Amino acid sequence: MTLAPARTATTDPWPGLHDVPVGPRAAVAARIARRLFSAAVNRLDVTVHLGSGVDAQQLGRGGPVAVVHRPDEFFARLGRDQLIGFGEAYLTGAWDAEDLGGFLTVLAAEITDLVPKRLQKLRSFIVARPPRKELSSKQNSQRNIAHHYDLSNDLFEQFLDPTLSYSSALFEGDPATAVRADLETAQGRKIERLLDLAHVGEGTRVLEIGSGWGELAIRAARRGARVRTITLSVEQQTLARERIATAGFTDLVDVDLCDYREVTGQYDAVLSIEMIEAVGWQFWQTYFETIDAVLAPGGRAGIQAITMPHDRMLATRNTWTWINKYIFPGGFLPSVHVIDQVTRKHTSLRLEQQLSMGQHYAATLRMWDETFLAGSQDVLDLGFDPMFLRMWHFYLEYSRAGFASGYIDVNQIVLTKAAS
Repeated sequence: MTLAPARTATTDPWPGLHDVPVGPRAAVAARIARRLFSAAVNRLDVTVHLGSGVDAQQLGRGGPVAVVHRPDEFFARLGRDQLIGFGEAYLTGAWDAEDLGGFLTVLAAEITDLVPKRLQKLRSFIVARPPRKELSSKQNSQRNIAHHYDLSNDLFEQFLDPTLSYSSALFEGDPATAVRADLETAQGRKIERLLDLAHVGEGTRVLEIGSGWGELAIRAARRGARVRTITLSVEQQTLARERIATAGFTDLVDVDLCDYREVTGQYDAVLSIEMIEAVGWQFWQTYFETIDAVLAPGGRAGIQAITMPHDRMLATRNTWTWINKYIFPGGFLPSVHVIDQVTRKHTSLRLEQQLSMGQHYAATLRMWDETFLAGSQDVLDLGFDPMFLRMWHFYLEYSRAGFASGYIDVNQIVLTKAAS
C-alpha cells in the first residue's frame, strides 16, 4: 500500500478500503458484531451514539463519546474484520470521537473482556493471520521497515522534538503533567540513562541496532565512544549521517544500511531503542543470539522495548492487526518474561534490571499527536492525503490508549554478559 502520494483520479492509495462487506454472510456477521459490541459498550464508562436523529440509539454508561455515523458500514466492517474493521471504519469516517484517545483508553483497559470468554476460544478460527510476505525475514525486513520509516523524513520532523527521537521519553516527575516544552529534555534523559546503564564512555565500542535519526549515536560519540549504528531505512541513514556530520562526529560514527543478522565484530556495549518490536517473535532467538555473539565478555546491552503481558503475547502472536496492516508490517511486541526466557535458554546474557515507563509513553504520544494535528496542513503540503491524517491520528491515539490503560508497557532493560 502506497500511503504518501495524495489521492488522484487515476491512483487510489487505499486499495480495497472503500469496499464495504455485503451479502448474506456479511449481514449475519454484522448482526453478531452489533450484538457483541452493544453488550460490551453497555458495561463500559463510555457513550456511543449509533446513528443520528430520531432513530439514534445510545449505548454505554457515560464518559468519552463516540458517534457511529454509518452503523451499517461500521458493523459490517467489525463483523468481517474485527479490530482491523474497527480501525478501518474510523479511517472512512463511519465513526468518530472528539476525545479519541480517551474513548480508546476505556476500551483498551477492558480489552481482554470485551468478547465473552466462551467466544474467545474461537479466536484462532476467526482472526486474520499475518501474511507470509510480512514475516520479518532477511528477505522481507527492509520492505517492512521502508513501509513506515521511509515515508518521509519531513513527516517525522513535523511532530517529533529536535532530537528526532521516535520512542518514549522519560519525564521528570509525573508524566501526566508534562508539557511539550519538557519533551526534548525528557528524550535526552531517556538516552543518557541507557548510555549510563551500558557504561558507555571514552573508548567504548558501541553497536546500536536501529539508528533512528542518529541521536543516540551522537550522544555516545560525545562521550568519546566509537559507534557503529545500523538501520534498514534509507531515509533514516541519510538524515542520521547529516546530523552526525553537523555535530562533528563523522570520525567516530558509522551509519550502515545493515540487517542485524549480518553484524560481525565485537563491542563493549550493544544498544537498541524500540527496534525489537520489528523483529517478529519467530526471530527473537536470532536477535538475542546475535547480540550475545558480538558483545564482548563483561559487556552490557541496553534495550528499550515496548512490551505486553505474557499471556496476551501468547494469545495474539498469530494475529494480524490494524497496526500491522497500516503502520508496522511484521511487528509484534514481546513480554519481559519472554525476553528473560529466551536469553536464559539460548544465550549467555542475563537480565539484570528493568524500568517500566508506560505512562511516560502515554504522555509522549499525547504530545506527538497534538503537534501532528496542529500541523495537519503541513502534512497535506508534503503530499499526504486527508485519509492519511485520520490514519496517523488513529495510530498515535490507539497507541496512547494502550499505554494509558496499562495494556502495553515500555521498559528499559539491561542485559549483562559475564566476563570470561
